[in-house]
Amino acid sequence: MTLTQLLASGAFALIAAAAVVQIVWLFGKKERPDPVSSWALALSAVLLIAELTLRSIEIGFVALTSTYESLLFYAAAIALLAVAYRFQKKLPYSQGAVFGATMFTIVLMAVASSPLIPKGALPPIPALRSGWLLLHVSFSFIGEAFFVVSFVASLIFLATKDEAKKLALDKITYTSIAIGYVFFTSGALAFGAIWAEQAWGRWWGWDPKETWALVTWLVYTAYLHLRIIMKRKDSWPSIIAVAGFLCTVFTFFGVNYLLPGMHSYG
Repeated sequence: MTLTQLLASGAFALIAAAAVVQIVWLFGKKERPDPVSSWALALSAVLLIAELTLRSIEIGFVALTSTYESLLFYAAAIALLAVAYRFQKKLPYSQGAVFGATMFTIVLMAVASSPLIPKGALPPIPALRSGWLLLHVSFSFIGEAFFVVSFVASLIFLATKDEAKKLALDKITYTSIAIGYVFFTSGALAFGAIWAEQAWGRWWGWDPKETWALVTWLVYTAYLHLRIIMKRKDSWPSIIAVAGFLCTVFTFFGVNYLLPGMHSYG
């Protein structure tokens, strides 16, 4: 087993351990943060970043140009966001939201370890050797990490009857989407368009991944319109938040395997 494989396996084990601790804490019905899982998540993110760093050195470019590398970066971003959420003081704390985000990180790591995902550290093709691409990919996944939190909080919102908890979960969902929207808009649309113009000579080409990124952006725009302009705090904003996240999942996984286009190498 190579060093990079050891780092990924160690990160996976730490995330799984964090999930176990969170399950025990949830069964104890304790709403305050548990004292262990955040440190396990933080260390897992460090290991994932270390693996990406080693791969970057090996290929002579920032390792963020393959599906495997994107999955690792996405997982690290969610883990770090969960840690940041644990220590912030402005939002109400939801152990369920943290657990849901941790479980999604486990899913990403499981997919990354699948034989279906090539793991070779290969130098990227010339079209991928661009700083704009790195901004495009990194900002998009940071935005989607926030959308993971909003997705879990929305699901809990739809499942609970407690009005006080609903208000707290609505605040978590809104804040996560408001921040994630800025990153996603910058990465998926703005930086993506600049990179596309440099790599392919056009700003927009209705490639399947471009189209679904736009659909995702429109869904989250609808959420913000409903939440800010119409001031709705009922179930509809949460339903739209769930739909928006499902769009991000299809944009990342579904488009790659069902609708091949100019992004199919990613």
